[in-house]
Amino acid sequence: MKTRVAICWEEQADWSVEEVELRDPGPGEALVKLAFAGLCHSDEHIRLGDLSIPDGEGGYLMSPCPMVGGHEGAGVVEAVGEGVTKVAVGDHVATSFIPACGSCPMCASGRSNLCDRGAETMMAEPRITASNGTEVRSMAGLGTFGEHMVVDQDSLVKVGDWYPLDAVTLVSCGVATGYGSAVNVADIRAGDTVVVVGVGGIGVNAVQGAKAAGAAHVIAVDPVEMKREFAQTVGATHIASSIEEATPLVNELTWGRNANTVILTVGDATSDLFAPAMGMVGKGGEMVLTSLSDINQNEISMNTFDLAMNQKTLKGNVFGGCNPRVDIPRILRQYESGQIRLDELITSRYTLDQINEGYADMHAGKNVRGIIVF
Repeated sequence: MKTRVAICWEEQADWSVEEVELRDPGPGEALVKLAFAGLCHSDEHIRLGDLSIPDGEGGYLMSPCPMVGGHEGAGVVEAVGEGVTKVAVGDHVATSFIPACGSCPMCASGRSNLCDRGAETMMAEPRITASNGTEVRSMAGLGTFGEHMVVDQDSLVKVGDWYPLDAVTLVSCGVATGYGSAVNVADIRAGDTVVVVGVGGIGVNAVQGAKAAGAAHVIAVDPVEMKREFAQTVGATHIASSIEEATPLVNELTWGRNANTVILTVGDATSDLFAPAMGMVGKGGEMVLTSLSDINQNEISMNTFDLAMNQKTLKGNVFGGCNPRVDIPRILRQYESGQIRLDELITSRYTLDQINEGYADMHAGKNVRGIIVF
């Protein structure tokens, strides 16, 4: 079938919206008509070359391009292939950018965010043929920057059809990742002090998660005033424009003991952020890294004496440690009961043809989360 998608053909080029041929769903696959897609920073990392390995001569030894973007989305199943049992035609679904097979050792031990099929995320089988005859892969095996997508059933989570699909879209990545960073990954306890560095589409949900976990102080750190102010409406007790500004505030709030947890949710986790962020962590505390960074970044700046002698911990995580088939419906139930806010996170809505404008707004700090409306 013919459909329209946004393709990143090469690093540093704009997203190109064009008509392509989408093959029919095969065994274990489903055809989904997208309703919304989230403009997550992770897709921009592809376009900006952060996930490419340079060859030192102006080219790349490894590049995910060309690629249909988009991994955060929601829609309705229109057709299924042979052997599909997890979804049916008419189901409302959220995407899961890490597939959850349910049977690998990670899934069987309750860690579906580390499903062995996650290795296919960037190298999934192409299901799209561009007008020039090129077969194009899709981000995370999904490609939500398109009117339709054919995906493996393991990458879909059925949700209640009474939930607004724009809210479901947010939970498929940004909300689950940020909220889960606080609730699942960080060892936050009632009365703790938590610092969230970067309160965009993921970080603001780490704020919501820290509040839900019972933190007494939740300090939101971001250079963008609009984001700081919004964070206060969803649980931040204090705000700061930089780590440098936040450091004495955290020290004062904790009578010199510093934070129990610092969650790093910036758009690009550059090396220089680690030492000052870890400096806000108190004895026996932890820093949770939820941000992506350049795939070629192999070194970070951190005082190892401080790390060892104050028994601090640095934790990485993907998808906020979520089990998508459990946690996506769970977060939606919290949304339904008013315990977590989703509708307010959507700052702007764009058509697919406005995707480059949407990402320009993201980089300019105008959005908490922008979404594409199909």
